[in-house]
Amino acid sequence: MKKLNYILIALSFICMANCSGCKTKVKPVSELIAKVWSAQKVEEGSAVVFTKGAANNVRAGYTNFRLDLTNATTVSYRDWDNTSFSGQWELQGDTRLVLKNLTPVPTGTTGTIEFTISPTPTETEFIITRTTGNQKTGGTVNKYTLSNP
Repeated sequence: MKKLNYILIALSFICMANCSGCKTKVKPVSELIAKVWSAQKVEEGSAVVFTKGAANNVRAGYTNFRLDLTNATTVSYRDWDNTSFSGQWELQGDTRLVLKNLTPVPTGTTGTIEFTISPTPTETEFIITRTTGNQKTGGTVNKYTLSNP
């Protein structure tokens, strides 16, 4: 009986050791967003103006939207009106994405556009909200649900 108890205890420790090694590694936000993103859904203020694949989009031009964060510091950004920008990007913590030194300078900015990130991105979805109004869309604060691919 004692021998059986020792065997059960040993098996318990082995199972615990195996399970503790099974933790999934969480990727940092910087690694999760280092992709080319396109618009899945866009809200200008409280109005949904674009849903990928929909026939009745208010701003069908969001099919042009691209946010390329594949380079560790350089960004390529194409807006709904097909205007392209290049510059640098950085994360501030895990909740703020800053596009800076953008050329040409986007309308109504000094070359910087900031977004809040919420919730935490996944491998295929990235939701960002611009922190200031966009003059091209009538001053609305826009929320972008982005997808990859």
